[in-house]
Amino acid sequence: MAETLRELKAQDVASSVIAVDSIYHASRESSQEFPGQWVRYPQLPGNFGLSSAGRFLNASLFREVSQLHRRLPIHVIHAHAALPCGHAALLLSQRLKIPFVVTIHGLDVFNSCFQNGIAARWRRNISITVYKNARKVICISDKIRQSLIDGMGAVVAAEVVYNGTDPRLFAPAITADQTPTILTVGTLLAGKGHELVLRAFGRLRDSHPGLQCRIIGEGADRNRFQGLTRELGINDQVHFLGRRSRAEVAEAMRNCLLFVLPSRYEGLGCVYLEAMACGKPVVACHGQGIDEIIHHGSNGWLIPVDGLEELVQGLQILLTSAELRTQLSAAARRTIVNKLTLSHQAQSLRKIYKESAQ
Repeated sequence: MAETLRELKAQDVASSVIAVDSIYHASRESSQEFPGQWVRYPQLPGNFGLSSAGRFLNASLFREVSQLHRRLPIHVIHAHAALPCGHAALLLSQRLKIPFVVTIHGLDVFNSCFQNGIAARWRRNISITVYKNARKVICISDKIRQSLIDGMGAVVAAEVVYNGTDPRLFAPAITADQTPTILTVGTLLAGKGHELVLRAFGRLRDSHPGLQCRIIGEGADRNRFQGLTRELGINDQVHFLGRRSRAEVAEAMRNCLLFVLPSRYEGLGCVYLEAMACGKPVVACHGQGIDEIIHHGSNGWLIPVDGLEELVQGLQILLTSAELRTQLSAAARRTIVNKLTLSHQAQSLRKIYKESAQ
């Protein structure tokens, strides 16, 4: 959000930022990338405590927000995710008489956390209450908006605002890296599709002996993925780079040949937009939020979820056709510059804030 906040400021929207985290996590501090303040709140452990976390968060925030409101009147509270922030925003809204909006970033719209039982029902019910009371529910893709509408009907005011990216930071390279590289950026978890990338890479090894694969990100499945590279005999060509700064991610995107992230469960995915802004052919999956942006064979490449054969075939086509890569790269960059910059996102948010404050 820090990048979007700078664009909002340029459009005369003043923002005060409060980031929150459970007391069970290590304390964090403001930084140049995030200029706001951190507030910690108590929460019962695990997903079971998520349904009550908003109340604890509201208690932790109330004094700070009410003082801020007295110093400089707040016109709109913008919460990110229904639980716990949206629930806390609802309670603050009721006490301070300030309207609120909430953004849904993921496909788990009702916070089921892929579980059943009474705790999941509690989370769903509170999420629905948050959405019903919000002046606007902002969805980062129409796929998310449709899931919300399907679960609630017409009782919710939902609007799609796609994420934007910075086309200056994420820009094409002046000179290309000489090493042909496939790049993946994402949390190292099964749902992101890293295993599919590794298996496809193993199939391409003989026909593209100089090809490299770089993976940026950390996660619980890192050891398993590293073990798979050894099993496939590609560990010398696959490089796990861990976490990287925004500038380092942008540099890696500029220097790759292809960006590949066949995620199985993605609301939209900012990394796709960033790679497109860098003028890279992007490989993603049908049925995810990103297929509202990528048109197969026009400004990117789409495969079925878990489509190993389609991924191998697609990579083979893209790796061997410089002409096709050039066409997709130019179209990808145009897509971002024409409608998916931070400025576009900030304009949409400013409009929603203005309407919600009335």
